[in-house]
Amino acid sequence: MSGGGQGRRADAITRRGMMLVLSSPSGAGKTTLSRKLLEAEADIVMSISVTTRPPRACEVAGRDYHFIDAARFEAMKKGGELLEWAEVFGHSYGTPRRSVDEAIAQGRDVLFDIDWQGTQKLRELARSDLVSVFVLPPSMEELERRLHSRAQDSDAVIASRMAKAVDEMSHWAEYDYVVINRDLDRAFAEVQAILAAERLKRDRQTGLSTFVRGLQAGV
Repeated sequence: MSGGGQGRRADAITRRGMMLVLSSPSGAGKTTLSRKLLEAEADIVMSISVTTRPPRACEVAGRDYHFIDAARFEAMKKGGELLEWAEVFGHSYGTPRRSVDEAIAQGRDVLFDIDWQGTQKLRELARSDLVSVFVLPPSMEELERRLHSRAQDSDAVIASRMAKAVDEMSHWAEYDYVVINRDLDRAFAEVQAILAAERLKRDRQTGLSTFVRGLQAGV
């Protein structure tokens, strides 16, 4: 009898969602880690960014990005519809505000695959809701190897990404956690551990006080 009651009380604990940011230099693994997290974890959704760049062959509008023109992007900025925005390799990227706010209020976590510029803006807007993780490669040689193995970019683009990686990695200390992606399975386990711990933080369990009062009353 008591075991069933405890189960019912635990199920009743409500939780406020969080913004979980994964950032890394291109090729260090944040996109792969994001996909694995979405497949493995309940109550987490991907924040789908808007961008002015054209879609790649493997990308689907509405799943990978919302592809819009520069005029619409500027209108969203001016209208307060974006939580953050940045320019990367000549194209604009931004996070729509409404869907993120709704998910967090419903107790769902929102996953962000964004760079350090976007992370800074999110921190300014919603520090208590933000958990940030920076993913590092094990070496620059391995990072370059991974970029070449993707076979998505020309040698010139890869050279540009490698140069940009040095600047991006200088922002590692601005993040709450750092994961070194030497091995994908190990890195994924570490990201999952971060998510699990952050979900248990007292301030995010908004129904905890009600639960404890029920315990004290013998409910």
